[in-house]
Amino acid sequence: MRGRRRFSSEGERVFGSGFSMAAVVAPPQSAASGGGSGPSSRTESYVDTKRKDDVRIANITAARSVADAVRTSLGPRGMDKMIASPNGDVVITNDGATILNRMEVLQPAAKMLVDLSRSQDSAAGDGTTTVVVLAGALLKYCLPLLSSGVHPTLISDSLHKLSVKAVEVLTSMAKPIELSDRDSLVKSASTSLNSKVVSQYSSLLAPIAVEAVLSVLDSEKPEMVDLKDVRIVKKLGGTVDDTELVKGLVFDKKVSHASGGLTRIENAKIAVIQFQISPPKTDIEQSVVVSDYAQMDRILKEERNYILGMIKKIKSAGCNVLLIQKSILRDAVTDLSLHYLAKAKILVVKDVERDDIEFITKTLNCLPIANIEHFKAEKMGFADCVEEVSVGEGKIVKITGIKDMGRTATVLVRGSNQLVIDEAERSLHDALCVVRCLVCKRFLIAGGGAPEIEMSMRLGAWAKTLPGMEGYCVRQFAEALEVVPYTLAENAGLNPISIVTELRNRHAQGEVDTGINVRKGQITNILEENVVQPLLVSTSAVTLAAECVRMILKIDDIITVR
Repeated sequence: MRGRRRFSSEGERVFGSGFSMAAVVAPPQSAASGGGSGPSSRTESYVDTKRKDDVRIANITAARSVADAVRTSLGPRGMDKMIASPNGDVVITNDGATILNRMEVLQPAAKMLVDLSRSQDSAAGDGTTTVVVLAGALLKYCLPLLSSGVHPTLISDSLHKLSVKAVEVLTSMAKPIELSDRDSLVKSASTSLNSKVVSQYSSLLAPIAVEAVLSVLDSEKPEMVDLKDVRIVKKLGGTVDDTELVKGLVFDKKVSHASGGLTRIENAKIAVIQFQISPPKTDIEQSVVVSDYAQMDRILKEERNYILGMIKKIKSAGCNVLLIQKSILRDAVTDLSLHYLAKAKILVVKDVERDDIEFITKTLNCLPIANIEHFKAEKMGFADCVEEVSVGEGKIVKITGIKDMGRTATVLVRGSNQLVIDEAERSLHDALCVVRCLVCKRFLIAGGGAPEIEMSMRLGAWAKTLPGMEGYCVRQFAEALEVVPYTLAENAGLNPISIVTELRNRHAQGEVDTGINVRKGQITNILEENVVQPLLVSTSAVTLAAECVRMILKIDDIITVR
């Protein structure tokens, strides 16, 4: 009896420290099978799974806390976040990717959610908050499955099947559109802008985004839209209402005014140069001591002749506008060269950034000139007008009426302060990405939580046809998709439980496009309210969230190395 009691207390100790009970219950090995020493073989077969469970739960908790941080900023009535950096910079935004990029996340699994929102940003450009909230909800529903003893691999496989089926459901709900249907493109861009700080300007910014993408679109290769061809120039002063799309080029700098330089030229012949119009210097650091005035005059005369020779070549090619690349070795232009250029009636814009050269040459349909000897008329671009315009407190240079203009567009963003301008630029980028998604995959889908509820219901029904534990896992995850409409209602100050229940009821009656109308605070047909989004945003959000959660589930240990 005493021996049996000791056995039971040993079993309690095993359970208490998270050991598997299987070893205790297993029958003792017979001597014939080679297990001569009874107690030692029994001790060896204990398997400690506690650490692996702890690591998995720690990872899930860390990732969920990141998702909860951005959850309140989902939807048109979502809250904004003020991000203050140690050096005093302040950013006000509710763009998920921006918030997570600025956050200092240390836990490795939580960093995966930051990368997840970055992936969504590069794949679709919009839905960066949605994808993180979805991943957080899926992780939340993984916990009870894990604690019930379901193997992580089985949960992971069920999640993969769910994401594949979810994409099928979304595709069946989508409505095809044509690029000629500008209204639909503008509606989807407006939906993207409605959740931003600058939402009141969506009627202005949405058509600008559509126009910009369509102007850089190559009709033969529509899926190759490169948003680098749309340049956003920010200028302080005025309001966001003054934002405009410029058919041409805009430089956020003044014309060189030395010696009464020109500020406006018509029928411009424009050259982009990458050499310096200044006296040459030696390759090594050295100083020349000149003691005689006659020698000094000779040096100055040589410098003058050198610069004059260059300017004569430029003038003889017919050039009357010079865009000079910023130089790091020596001054790109000197006061003397600017004086001679003004005399020659040549307008000069100096300090053009190296990164902008490619965009400028593509727009002007010209070639950059790296040496004065290669200065030819065929390497220049032509425009109707180059002028300096006063904008707010500063000035900008506008080049309009470009002949044979490349497929590029420039948007001049205005705002009363730097925070508004930065947020307007981020919002415009999201709107451009949404239009790009529609150009690549020409399908629209309802917004307002409609697709998530429809997915949840259809996947729940599909789960009943799946055998065993798989069906149970899929049913749990289908429920997790309801987090998006629930959060939308919660952030809008509505009663989330009654709203989601009513949504389920309406979708069960076959009203596929019914969603939450945040403005009216009720459930309506969301397509009639023009709340639409590209199919690509929703499909990539579900696929990427499922992929990220599967990766976190498969991790059972964190090994730190030096």
